[in-house]
Amino acid sequence: MKLIRRKRKKGFILSNINIFFTILVLVEFIFTIAFASFVQWILESVLQITIPTTLFLLLVGAFMGSAIAFLVNRIFFEPIQKLKDGMNDVSDGDFTVKIDTNSPINEVRELYDSFDLMVKELSATEILQSDFMSNVSHEIKTPVNAIEGYAMLLESEEITPEEQQEYVEKILFNTKRLSELVGNVLLLSKIDNQAIPKNEKKFRLDEQIRQSIMQLETKWTEKDIELDVELERTEFIGNATLLIHVWDNLINNAIKFNNHGGTVKLRLSSNADRVTFTIEDNGPGVSEDAIKHIFDKFYQADSSHRQEGNGLGLALVKRIVDLYEGDIKAENLPDTGCRFTVVLPAMQE
Repeated sequence: MKLIRRKRKKGFILSNINIFFTILVLVEFIFTIAFASFVQWILESVLQITIPTTLFLLLVGAFMGSAIAFLVNRIFFEPIQKLKDGMNDVSDGDFTVKIDTNSPINEVRELYDSFDLMVKELSATEILQSDFMSNVSHEIKTPVNAIEGYAMLLESEEITPEEQQEYVEKILFNTKRLSELVGNVLLLSKIDNQAIPKNEKKFRLDEQIRQSIMQLETKWTEKDIELDVELERTEFIGNATLLIHVWDNLINNAIKFNNHGGTVKLRLSSNADRVTFTIEDNGPGVSEDAIKHIFDKFYQADSSHRQEGNGLGLALVKRIVDLYEGDIKAENLPDTGCRFTVVLPAMQE
């Protein structure tokens, strides 16, 4: 959430209200006596009507007190009641509430502005949570239905051993997919709620990326993909277990969306200010519209690979990079393929 610096409008400041009311009471006292004396003089001199001074002062004082009570109610109690009603609406789940005030007190206006901003943020969060739960439910339902379907086929007494083996492999595939989905959802939740333990230590990013490459060896050898790797020795302080998700997802995607027999180029460099990692493939690239949403949760630009993922990988990468106050961007290459660039702050000695 970005901090919004508001321009302070002209008006009363709450810390000066005591002075204001003290002056107001003194003015009322003086004005009541002066006004009462003036009116009484007119009544006695012009209209020849005599009213006891004490009674007249009481009448004028009551009138002035009522006027001041109305003013105080208008300035203080009405805005407070209006804000209370708005809070009650929000507590009942209504995030469309918007309240305005013409109060001359700066703090009251700022309080209203803060309330409207809070409701706006709550509304956006509610929409995101609703969409997220809907997407999670859908993504979980797909592999669960597949597992149930293949398990029912296994109960048949007429299936061949080859079919039985195929169904078991399908069940294991969907079980793994479901496990990865739940793991990614939990990790995203921990990051969003800042529940990730720091566990920060010094380690070498270049060695970690090499480990990620070796763990995915089966995948890039199956597609006969050539790796062009240049990794500068780079030390970094952070959560190694967390950052491995960044390299695993980016390298896995470069392999998945690359052409058979293609090339994946990986580069890692650093200077005094930042660490830069780039990974390129020579696959079909990504549409310009898809690039705008590529880091959104559950977004999958290529539906042909939908069964191979759950659309949380790049969203997870973005959250982790943001956690380290870094930056990540995706762009298409001039000829063919796509490039991802990750920039992290350099380790400070």
